[in-house]
Amino acid sequence: MTRLEDRQTLAREIEQAQMGGARLAEACALAGLDQRTVQRWRAGDGLTRGDRRPDAVRPTSSHALTEAERTRIVAVANQARFADTPPARIVPALADEGVYIGSESSFHRVLRAHGQMNRRGRAHPPRKSRPPTTHIATQPGQVWCWDMTFLPAQIQGRWFYFYMILDIYSRKIVGFEVHATDSADHAAHLAKRTALAESLHATPLKPVLHGDNGVTLKATTVLAMLNWLGIKPSYSRPRVSDDNP
Repeated sequence: MTRLEDRQTLAREIEQAQMGGARLAEACALAGLDQRTVQRWRAGDGLTRGDRRPDAVRPTSSHALTEAERTRIVAVANQARFADTPPARIVPALADEGVYIGSESSFHRVLRAHGQMNRRGRAHPPRKSRPPTTHIATQPGQVWCWDMTFLPAQIQGRWFYFYMILDIYSRKIVGFEVHATDSADHAAHLAKRTALAESLHATPLKPVLHGDNGVTLKATTVLAMLNWLGIKPSYSRPRVSDDNP
């Protein structure tokens, strides 16, 4: 849909190009228009009235809700038993009783038109989450990361569990273990063994140990061990579209 002002500008520039010897089809292609579109503008009142589609009178659909049906939807939604119930639960509840007034989208549309699309029941407004914490390492020993992955065994359906701690800055593998089972005790033992190997007890600044949200790495046993070692745990939260850059 092209605005009237843009139509007039394009038509004027195309006309000037034609007066200079250009063909209509080539001038229209350069302007990003079809030749028939410009011819239709010139033949009718397209350059004086513009596009009339926004002002067109469209007939009401035959299956549109009547005013009585809209009033009934509002009355039902305001009943005491549905006062704190969203439309997604009102419509199924009525269907269980053999009553059909309108679809879920119709309830939403009618309630929105009456200014009643507030949060119903125990629904709370969206909570603004803080952006995920970003740790930056400028030298070794500041930020570690760890994870657990599966290693296939020679027996089909059997796996080994590979635990590894990596220094973010130097890319040094400061600790790793392989176990036949997945357990938080293994992760806690690896953290303790790595802290002893890297002599964290003699280091004034302890590293940050970053991991994903896996159950094993967030277990109470692991958190207690990290707290005893003085290591600060950090866990990932995926960035979303409304996070600040």
